[in-house]
Amino acid sequence: MKVFIESEAGSNKKKLYNEKTLAYKRTMSVSRAYPYPYGFILDTTNVDGDNLDCFIITDTKLESGKVYECEPVGLMEQIETAWEPEKKGVEENDHNILAVLSGESREVDESVKTKLTEFVSHVFDHVPNHKNRAGQFLGKEEALEEMRKLSDQIKK
Repeated sequence: MKVFIESEAGSNKKKLYNEKTLAYKRTMSVSRAYPYPYGFILDTTNVDGDNLDCFIITDTKLESGKVYECEPVGLMEQIETAWEPEKKGVEENDHNILAVLSGESREVDESVKTKLTEFVSHVFDHVPNHKNRAGQFLGKEEALEEMRKLSDQIKK
Protein backbone atom coordinates (compact mmCIF):
# COMPACT_ATOMS: atom_id res chain seq x y z
CA MET A 1 0.00 0.00 0.00
CA LYS A 2 1.13 3.55 -0.67
CA VAL A 3 1.09 6.05 2.24
CA PHE A 4 1.26 9.82 1.73
CA ILE A 5 2.99 11.60 4.65
CA GLU A 6 1.32 14.70 6.10
CA SER A 7 3.23 15.00 9.38
CA GLU A 8 6.81 14.11 10.16
CA ALA A 9 7.85 12.33 13.34
CA GLY A 10 8.99 14.80 16.01
CA SER A 11 6.98 17.70 14.58
CA ASN A 12 3.90 19.35 16.08
CA LYS A 13 2.93 20.64 12.63
CA LYS A 14 0.18 18.93 10.69
CA LYS A 15 0.35 19.75 7.01
CA LEU A 16 -3.06 19.45 5.41
CA TYR A 17 -3.39 18.22 1.85
CA ASN A 18 -6.31 17.54 -0.44
CA GLU A 19 -6.41 13.80 0.05
CA LYS A 20 -7.53 13.09 -3.50
CA THR A 21 -5.31 15.52 -5.50
CA LEU A 22 -2.46 15.74 -2.93
CA ALA A 23 -2.38 19.53 -3.30
CA TYR A 24 -1.02 21.31 -0.22
CA LYS A 25 -3.67 23.37 1.61
CA ARG A 26 -2.21 24.70 4.88
CA THR A 27 -0.30 23.88 8.05
CA MET A 28 -1.71 23.81 11.56
CA SER A 29 -0.10 23.27 14.95
CA VAL A 30 -1.16 20.47 17.28
CA SER A 31 -0.55 20.04 21.01
CA ARG A 32 1.92 17.15 20.77
CA ALA A 33 4.74 16.16 18.44
CA TYR A 34 3.95 13.19 16.21
CA PRO A 35 5.73 10.08 17.57
CA TYR A 36 5.86 8.49 14.10
CA PRO A 37 5.31 9.70 10.54
CA TYR A 38 1.58 10.15 9.95
CA GLY A 39 -0.48 10.36 6.82
CA PHE A 40 -3.08 8.52 4.81
CA ILE A 41 -3.32 5.53 2.53
CA LEU A 42 -3.70 6.49 -1.13
CA ASP A 43 -6.69 5.21 -3.07
CA THR A 44 -8.82 4.61 0.03
CA THR A 45 -11.90 6.38 1.31
CA ASN A 46 -13.09 6.31 4.91
CA VAL A 47 -16.77 6.73 5.81
CA ASP A 48 -16.11 10.45 6.45
CA GLY A 49 -14.92 10.90 2.85
CA ASP A 50 -11.24 11.27 3.79
CA ASN A 51 -8.60 8.66 3.12
CA LEU A 52 -7.79 6.06 5.77
CA ASP A 53 -5.28 7.41 8.33
CA CYS A 54 -1.97 5.68 8.92
CA PHE A 55 1.02 5.84 11.27
CA ILE A 56 4.26 4.38 9.93
CA ILE A 57 6.15 2.73 12.78
CA THR A 58 9.75 3.54 11.86
CA ASP A 59 12.84 5.37 13.03
CA THR A 60 13.61 6.35 9.42
CA LYS A 61 13.10 10.04 8.67
CA LEU A 62 10.17 10.37 6.25
CA GLU A 63 9.29 13.68 4.60
CA SER A 64 5.92 15.40 4.38
CA GLY A 65 4.47 15.46 0.89
CA LYS A 66 6.12 12.19 -0.17
CA VAL A 67 4.69 8.73 -0.81
CA TYR A 68 6.15 5.59 0.75
CA GLU A 69 5.46 1.92 0.05
CA CYS A 70 4.31 0.22 3.28
CA GLU A 71 2.85 -2.94 4.73
CA PRO A 72 0.07 -2.98 7.36
CA VAL A 73 1.01 -4.50 10.72
CA GLY A 74 -1.89 -3.48 12.94
CA LEU A 75 -4.83 -1.26 13.74
CA MET A 76 -5.18 1.28 16.53
CA GLU A 77 -8.77 2.00 17.44
CA GLN A 78 -9.29 5.72 17.94
CA ILE A 79 -12.48 7.27 19.26
CA GLU A 80 -12.98 10.97 18.74
CA THR A 81 -15.56 13.11 20.52
CA ALA A 82 -16.84 15.72 18.09
CA TRP A 83 -16.44 19.35 19.12
CA GLU A 84 -18.32 21.00 16.25
CA PRO A 85 -21.57 22.62 17.51
CA GLU A 86 -23.79 20.51 15.25
CA LYS A 87 -22.23 17.22 16.44
CA LYS A 88 -20.93 18.22 19.88
CA GLY A 89 -20.37 15.25 22.17
CA VAL A 90 -20.97 12.58 19.52
CA GLU A 91 -18.34 9.83 19.53
CA GLU A 92 -16.99 8.73 16.14
CA ASN A 93 -14.52 6.02 15.17
CA ASP A 94 -11.40 7.38 13.49
CA HIS A 95 -9.20 4.29 13.49
CA ASN A 96 -5.61 4.30 12.25
CA ILE A 97 -3.79 1.66 10.28
CA LEU A 98 -0.33 0.93 11.69
CA ALA A 99 2.26 0.16 9.04
CA VAL A 100 5.96 -0.38 8.46
CA LEU A 101 8.04 0.56 5.45
CA SER A 102 8.21 -2.26 2.91
CA GLY A 103 11.23 -4.38 3.75
CA GLU A 104 11.35 -3.29 7.40
CA SER A 105 10.26 -5.42 10.32
CA ARG A 106 8.93 -3.86 13.52
CA GLU A 107 6.51 -5.01 16.18
CA VAL A 108 3.75 -2.94 17.71
CA ASP A 109 5.14 -3.45 21.20
CA GLU A 110 4.23 -1.74 24.49
CA SER A 111 6.56 1.18 23.77
CA VAL A 112 4.80 1.89 20.45
CA LYS A 113 1.37 1.55 22.08
CA THR A 114 2.33 3.93 24.90
CA LYS A 115 3.66 6.58 22.50
CA LEU A 116 0.57 6.40 20.29
CA THR A 117 -1.87 6.39 23.22
CA GLU A 118 -0.20 9.46 24.76
CA PHE A 119 -0.18 11.26 21.43
CA VAL A 120 -3.80 10.51 20.54
CA SER A 121 -4.98 11.47 24.04
CA HIS A 122 -3.37 14.92 23.90
CA VAL A 123 -2.92 15.93 20.24
CA PHE A 124 -5.95 18.25 20.35
CA ASP A 125 -5.59 19.62 23.89
CA HIS A 126 -5.58 23.09 22.33
CA VAL A 127 -9.13 22.62 20.96
CA PRO A 128 -11.81 23.14 23.64
CA ASN A 129 -14.09 20.11 24.16
CA HIS A 130 -12.27 18.00 21.55
CA LYS A 131 -11.33 14.62 22.98
CA ASN A 132 -9.57 11.66 21.41
CA ARG A 133 -8.79 8.35 22.99
CA ALA A 134 -7.08 5.19 21.87
CA GLY A 135 -9.00 1.95 22.10
CA GLN A 136 -7.57 -1.48 21.45
CA PHE A 137 -4.48 -2.25 19.44
CA LEU A 138 -5.30 -5.01 17.00
CA GLY A 139 -3.23 -7.09 14.58
CA LYS A 140 -2.57 -7.18 10.86
CA GLU A 141 -5.68 -9.24 10.06
CA GLU A 142 -7.92 -6.67 11.78
CA ALA A 143 -6.17 -3.88 9.85
CA LEU A 144 -6.81 -5.67 6.56
CA GLU A 145 -10.42 -6.33 7.59
CA GLU A 146 -10.94 -2.63 8.42
CA MET A 147 -9.59 -1.72 4.99
CA ARG A 148 -11.89 -4.27 3.32
CA LYS A 149 -14.91 -3.18 5.41
CA LEU A 150 -14.45 0.46 4.49
CA SER A 151 -13.98 -0.46 0.86
CA ASP A 152 -17.26 -2.42 0.93
CA GLN A 153 -19.14 0.45 2.68
CA ILE A 154 -17.97 3.00 0.11
CA LYS A 155 -19.06 0.78 -2.79
CA LYS A 156 -22.65 0.63 -1.44
